[in-house]
Amino acid sequence: MKKLLLIDANSLIHRSFHALPPLTSLKGEPINAVYGLSSILLKILREHNPDYIAAAFDRPEPTFRDEIFKEYKAHRPPTDNLLVPQLGEAHNTFEKFGVKVVEKAGLEADDIVGILAEKFKAEPDIKVVIFSGDKDNLQLVDGDKVVVELLKTGVSKTVVYNEPVFLQDYGFSPRQLVDYKALVGDASDNIPGVKGIGPKGATDLIKEYATVEKIYEDIELISKKALKEKLAANKEMAFMSKKLAAIKRDAPLEISLEDLKFNGLNKEVIKKYFEELGFKSMVERV
Repeated sequence: MKKLLLIDANSLIHRSFHALPPLTSLKGEPINAVYGLSSILLKILREHNPDYIAAAFDRPEPTFRDEIFKEYKAHRPPTDNLLVPQLGEAHNTFEKFGVKVVEKAGLEADDIVGILAEKFKAEPDIKVVIFSGDKDNLQLVDGDKVVVELLKTGVSKTVVYNEPVFLQDYGFSPRQLVDYKALVGDASDNIPGVKGIGPKGATDLIKEYATVEKIYEDIELISKKALKEKLAANKEMAFMSKKLAAIKRDAPLEISLEDLKFNGLNKEVIKKYFEELGFKSMVERV
């Protein structure tokens, strides 16, 4: 079976920036995030040896989530000035590695990954592996056909989630992760959820009712008065939170599997690139 590797580029770059100490290139420019990204790429290309590959990036334009909820991600601090130029350089890094960069105004990197996974998982001889530092991508897990390799700590340790592993950790299916987030919210993205419902309460509700829609259909059957009142008072927030948490999978994206074909690492190109940046240890790894 051939392998399609989808990389959530923004999450890897941010994780690398915060995990590694400050570094500068030979030109004196900040480069620690690019160094971490390069290290991760060398590792995953060696381990996965993909047939097809893509790196998904966020775009600066507002997304449909900002239209739904103006305070979406409002609590996040501005991007660090030392990281901003590295986001641009990261596009160049992927190009040097021979990896196709995919981005589209109005969509986040997660959405790009979701669209590509949904589009190509139907291919009979393709396995999709999503590499990310963001747990939001776990909602895309589909049996063993679509798995997520998630950075666990720093930029080196990972855990692979297929459906059984996800079920063991969460107690419900990957597709129900959006229903769970509709209830508990997500502070990192400023998704409100239902005030007063925590992880255990949300998990119990998902196990019993399966979806947010079903919870509200059967709200009168809920025996705990306080829980019923919390749900009733936050119905609008719950449904909005589900829309915010759900990765978009159906937006049009004109790209073929052949566009993502990986022809292997050009060692001379990547060595020259690393030498220009002053990545001596990376040259040796190549």
